[in-house]
Amino acid sequence: MTAQSRRASHPVLWTLAAIIVVAAIFAAYLVLGPKPTDFAGGKRVALAEYHAQDPTGVPPEMKSAAPIERGAYLTRAADCVVCHTAPGGAPFAGGRAFMLPFGTMYSTNITPDVETGIGSYTDTNFLDALHKGIGRNDTRLYPAMPYPSYTYMSDADALAIKAYLFSLKPVRAPAPANSLAFPFNQRSLMALWSMFFDADRRYEPNTERSASWNRGAYLVEAMEHCGECHTPRNLLFALNQREKFAGTIQAGWRAYNITPDRRSGVGEWSEGDLAHYLSVGHAEGRGTAAGPMGEAVDESLSYLKPTDIAAMVEYLRSVAPVSSPDLPQPKAEAAPARVQVATNPDSKGQVVYGGACAGCHGWTGISPGIGFATLTGTRAINDPTANNVAQVIIRGGQRHMGNDSNNMPSFGNTYSDAEIASVANYVTARFGAKGSDLTAQQVAKLRSQD
Repeated sequence: MTAQSRRASHPVLWTLAAIIVVAAIFAAYLVLGPKPTDFAGGKRVALAEYHAQDPTGVPPEMKSAAPIERGAYLTRAADCVVCHTAPGGAPFAGGRAFMLPFGTMYSTNITPDVETGIGSYTDTNFLDALHKGIGRNDTRLYPAMPYPSYTYMSDADALAIKAYLFSLKPVRAPAPANSLAFPFNQRSLMALWSMFFDADRRYEPNTERSASWNRGAYLVEAMEHCGECHTPRNLLFALNQREKFAGTIQAGWRAYNITPDRRSGVGEWSEGDLAHYLSVGHAEGRGTAAGPMGEAVDESLSYLKPTDIAAMVEYLRSVAPVSSPDLPQPKAEAAPARVQVATNPDSKGQVVYGGACAGCHGWTGISPGIGFATLTGTRAINDPTANNVAQVIIRGGQRHMGNDSNNMPSFGNTYSDAEIASVANYVTARFGAKGSDLTAQQVAKLRSQD
């Protein structure tokens, strides 16, 4: 190589070296992010070395319950039935579709059927699935199964859940085949993903926090796995704990900011507001759970003991506040009772609202008779994207509260995409802090996310 060619190669080598360094820094940024409870600081110890009240297991008032009853409580706390039950299908028999940006996958059967369920799983198999994302025959699971959160669940609690599931009636129900684009259909790649993003370690109590805080942390992080919906994901689809609980889109619905940020999170909510929302799915003047959050309340959170709900509230209040810049402070004032009669084509939303909505929701935004139907002050109405407003119009509240008068019905088959967009824009403008500009095309896209 001549001196001239060596000199010419130097810029290329420096550029290549710079690219490698930048790539390494970016990879380290993604992989070496904080763990779920790192924000709290303090000293963490193994569960066996923790001498205060055990944060795992069932609450103290259930310690004498039969093993299967304890397992049933923990299965509820882990919210297993929602994901593993298809619409109209047998509970826990799988088959629920999850539409992702790169294809569709289906939940599996977790009844004790030997052939199509988990009936052949040993204790080790079950622990590997929950903690490591490794299924039968060493099949790698996708993190749609929230094993990066379940990994913090104690072995005893995981096996109690297994005992309960094995007490159920076996259901023969093969899971439909996933339809994922390449390279996401290569399950073997999940081994590499898990190496970076699955801690594979059990919950370690924080000795500088209260016993109830630790119980709340265990429930929120390991059991209820709240971050799986409410925490944004990084480019590799792992939870971005730097924006913990800041909110994101899940299954076509917006999972809102649940940090203590006062403007865009739940910082203005009282402890009673949070507790009531978690256990009932409604907080007066704050909103009513619908869609996936409604399912989480109805099938999981509503079954938790008040002491566990209080522990979760204590933990959530301690998380670092994160702002969602696009979410304004909710408008607390009711709209005027008097309504000007609509006379132009742009008033289609008002016409639809008057015909289908005003009877329950009222013209002021404060329901005349159904507390669950009050719109004033709610986060969804104060979301300028109107994402969840449109979803609940299309699909209804999707609640199982045993009282149809409290459940928003579906209007997806009643109104066109343009009409739904128009009424969503009308209610956000009339009752919210900032009106939305939803289009019929956006509504059509939301419809497709079944």
